[in-house]
Amino acid sequence: MPEHKKGLLMAALGAAMWGGSGVAGQYLLQQCAFTTEWLVVTRMLLAGTILLILDVFFYRSNLLTVWRERQDAKELIAFALIGMLAVQYTYFASIKHGNAAAATVLQYLMPIVIVCYTTISTRKLPKGRELFCVALAVLGTFLLVTHCDFGKFSIPAVAVIWGLLSALSAAFYTVQPKRLIRKWRATLIIGWGMLVGGAVLAFFCPPWEFKGHWDASAAMIYAYIIIFGTVVAFGCYLGSLKYIQPTEASVLGSIEPLTAIALSVLLLGVPFAFMDALGSALILGGVFLLARK
Repeated sequence: MPEHKKGLLMAALGAAMWGGSGVAGQYLLQQCAFTTEWLVVTRMLLAGTILLILDVFFYRSNLLTVWRERQDAKELIAFALIGMLAVQYTYFASIKHGNAAAATVLQYLMPIVIVCYTTISTRKLPKGRELFCVALAVLGTFLLVTHCDFGKFSIPAVAVIWGLLSALSAAFYTVQPKRLIRKWRATLIIGWGMLVGGAVLAFFCPPWEFKGHWDASAAMIYAYIIIFGTVVAFGCYLGSLKYIQPTEASVLGSIEPLTAIALSVLLLGVPFAFMDALGSALILGGVFLLARK
């Protein structure tokens, strides 16, 4: 297989597996009564440990070197808590109170958040196409959340709030660790981010205090979230950057919410009306244009 096609396939698979993990999380949270805290803390601890083990296996390096410089350590802790832990918790909390399709689409407002932050921090108005993308995303969010009915939300308000907080967290998660990843490696930084974030959350929600219904189906779905929805998904998506441009990978990342929508409807019977489809299309369209830029 040509390297470029291989990279496209890897990026698409990674995004699709991320989308599937949201739907799997919805099943565990709503059908098996798992708590958001327990799902997040165990996912972060297990996935972080596996990523660090893989980093040692492939790169034969000392995992502790990243902690030797104070600036690196401070940035890594910030990434673990404000980025990795926050984005995981807010995303699954939005799913818990709503559904995976809406939560994933709301999280995909992240590039719009980055544009708004850049506008404020640089005190420069965005260009015409960026303003158009922001307008598309705002309109799409309005349609998705209200179905054009100002009197009520089509999604529980608490799910919308968690979803918007997820977009804010994802923006920080995307922008903040760039220097660390360039200096070290994505697997090392993400692995430590998950492990440290999970360890902090474990103080408030010990992983051995489980609440919910556990059976064979729940175990298989939980294993999917850890192995395929986290470790393999990150590996495919990050590995694709060896063969394709980051812009191409970002565009293919739109497969994640599309997968979440399709699987939510097909497997969980989540209703997805015309206004949901139109709102999602406007949000993803705006993000797609920004990613191409």
